Amino acid sequence: MTAAVRQMRSDYATMNDQKDKAICFTGHRVISKKLIPGLLRELAQILETAISNGYTRFYAGGAIGWDTYCAQMVLDLKEEHPEISLHLILPCSRRAQTANWTENQRIAYDCIFGEADSHEFISEGYFKGCMKLRNQRLVDKADCCICYCNISKERTGTAQTLHMAQKKGIPVINLYDETQNHLQK
Repeated sequence: MTAAVRQMRSDYATMNDQKDKAICFTGHRVISKKLIPGLLRELAQILETAISNGYTRFYAGGAIGWDTYCAQMVLDLKEEHPEISLHLILPCSRRAQTANWTENQRIAYDCIFGEADSHEFISEGYFKGCMKLRNQRLVDKADCCICYCNISKERTGTAQTLHMAQKKGIPVINLYDETQNHLQK
């Protein structure tokens, strides 16, 4: 059992027995390709543990990278766990959010958007601050945050979201820490 899975079980034990708990995701857009297979295995274990402990609602922000991996993992797990749901909290319209994305990134966004249980838009158009408002809304909805965040990069939206979750006092599981531990072994 990995440290992150142990943390998820420990965090669950300290929470009350409420059902229908929620997890939000936040993470970097660029992740080393060599890390992705291990990260996805770790994420799957954590989500299986979370689901078995009453987490049924999952919130993602629709960004490329970590958000996309997490959203797709939740959708894959829905086949075995129809009680779970994926909710997208998006900073702005598809057109505005994906304006500089590749065609493949837009296709992935559209597939996830089409399969998500709900969508919430912070704004129709992009404005300076819509990402921060999206991040705060993700944290507001969550009882736990699963992230991939290099905390030495303090000036990122991911680090900002992690700090929002810590300020709220919810458990934060940072898989960046897990990947660094594996690389050092």
